[in-house]
Amino acid sequence: MTAPRALIAEDEPLLAAALQQALAQAWPELQVQATVGDGLSAVRQALALRPEVLFFDIRMPGQSGLDAAAELADAWPADQPFPALVFVTAYDQYAVQAFEAQAMDYLLKPVQPARLKKTVQKLQLSLTPQAPAAINLEATLVQLRNLMAAPGLAAPAPPSAPLTVIQASSGNQIHLVPVAEVLYFEAADKYVRVLTAGREYLIRTPLKELAAQLDASEFWQVHRGTLVRASAIASVTRDEAGRLHLALRQRPETLAVSRLYAHLFKAM
Repeated sequence: MTAPRALIAEDEPLLAAALQQALAQAWPELQVQATVGDGLSAVRQALALRPEVLFFDIRMPGQSGLDAAAELADAWPADQPFPALVFVTAYDQYAVQAFEAQAMDYLLKPVQPARLKKTVQKLQLSLTPQAPAAINLEATLVQLRNLMAAPGLAAPAPPSAPLTVIQASSGNQIHLVPVAEVLYFEAADKYVRVLTAGREYLIRTPLKELAAQLDASEFWQVHRGTLVRASAIASVTRDEAGRLHLALRQRPETLAVSRLYAHLFKAM
């Protein structure tokens, strides 16, 4: 059996070095292929190196470890086992409760040798020939979906009442756009695009923050960067690779559905 390989994503170099040193003592056979400092690099390197184990810091600049894991799960080749995933976090009551509720492995900073030893034993067991042939990607997707919805960890607290009007810019004007007219929202660099049947506007409110202000029964998250009005969906098609795409009423474009949210359409 070849030596297992790992990727560490941690934005604090001293903590990344400390984790790598602790792993060298607790699991000498493990090869740490790379250490990166942000979520985007974590996804890129994981796809390039295909390690068996991932250590993702939950708080990183640009993209959190949770968002990076969700993006990686969406992009991971369907015919290959998904890596074992361990989140690394400073102590946070909500994070600990969320990880334990989803049976998702985690390490607290600073990493303690006894706790790391238990994690290593769990990882080693999952990689033995007697273990299931692959980490169940669908099970990981369920865990990630629930973690992303956990209050205090990734999801902002919902407001007392759903948003009804959006202040959006178009050129040098500010428009008041009724939410009832919006067909979908799409993240685009530093902005979020607001699409109605005939217009497009831009707002600076992050998509995650916006999602917390909308009625979840009306707007479905179908991709990490897309919220779509459920009643605006005309049809769902599956391509040759098994990916889902949505055709909309009153808009010509189609929207991709990520693996993370494909379960919304399984019963259809």
